[in-house]
Amino acid sequence: MQAYRILPGKGIAGLERVDCPVPDPGPGEVRVRVRAVSLNYRDLTIAGGHYPTSGDGGVTPCSDGAGEVVAVGDGVTRFQPGDRVAAAFFPRWVDGEIAAPKLAGALGAGPEGMLAEEVVAREDALAAVPASLDFAQAATLPCAGVTAWNALFLTGAAKPGDTALLLGTGGVSVWGLQLAKAAGLNAVITSSSDDKLERARELGADATVNYRSTPEWQDEVLRLTGGRGADVVLEVGGEETLPRSLAAAAMNGTVAVIGGVSGFGAAPVEPRALLAGAKRLAGVFVGSRVMLEDLGRFVDSAGIRPVVDRVFEFDEAPQAFRYLESGRHIGKVVVTVGA
Repeated sequence: MQAYRILPGKGIAGLERVDCPVPDPGPGEVRVRVRAVSLNYRDLTIAGGHYPTSGDGGVTPCSDGAGEVVAVGDGVTRFQPGDRVAAAFFPRWVDGEIAAPKLAGALGAGPEGMLAEEVVAREDALAAVPASLDFAQAATLPCAGVTAWNALFLTGAAKPGDTALLLGTGGVSVWGLQLAKAAGLNAVITSSSDDKLERARELGADATVNYRSTPEWQDEVLRLTGGRGADVVLEVGGEETLPRSLAAAAMNGTVAVIGGVSGFGAAPVEPRALLAGAKRLAGVFVGSRVMLEDLGRFVDSAGIRPVVDRVFEFDEAPQAFRYLESGRHIGKVVVTVGA
């Protein structure tokens, strides 16, 4: 079979397609023929050498993939050949609270990743694919979908009628928009592109803010919400946006810190802003396999169709990475694998 490898720090140019032996599942393991892989901003930071990786040599890229079971090892009871499955971002985080041992072996940052024709995984590291989704759509769930789900409904404890603020129109934010609207929340979303904001309104956004033409966008969010602010903010920007996200949050609101597109340097946060508004800053690091399963059931029942901006073939993986890097997408970028 074939898979991709990348040496962190070499950039997208270091992405290579290599021949690998076909893996055999051991006891409790499942072999999956991968059908689609979804890219995340994390994959670009790994390529650039700006994300911690494990193991010697190259990384098998990408945490997010979906496919079909082709073989099972001894003792497997959760799946059988022909089942459609998606891989959990953290193979060891099945359920419960986050803990350091559960975060070991995260896919796409070491020898195990999804940008391959076939992979082997423990059966408890896989979740059934929602019946309503095709493989390309299902591949967007494990990282971006679960992160938005966790940030909104577990960390943020959002309920119908609350306001969610989504920063940008990348994978997590667009997932957040779709989930928020399906759950009866009001959704405000930002972008530097009026065309992307128009697309966001088509997806149900109640209000939009162009942060390029409105640099003090936190003030506009307050205006749009009658001075109240957002009950939960999906903060993906990092050092340049965190202070504004905090200012845009409502009293008792939560700023769920998810990413750092603008960097992870020091961001000036005034303790008074937290105290006076009883606001919360909370880090969100994707989620568990059970969260992935809960998300899948919600997607099926709510009829959500994840936004896939563009699909590339397996041999076009480097082009897919470059397209993600360009920032022209809205939603997710997907690579199909096999027929």
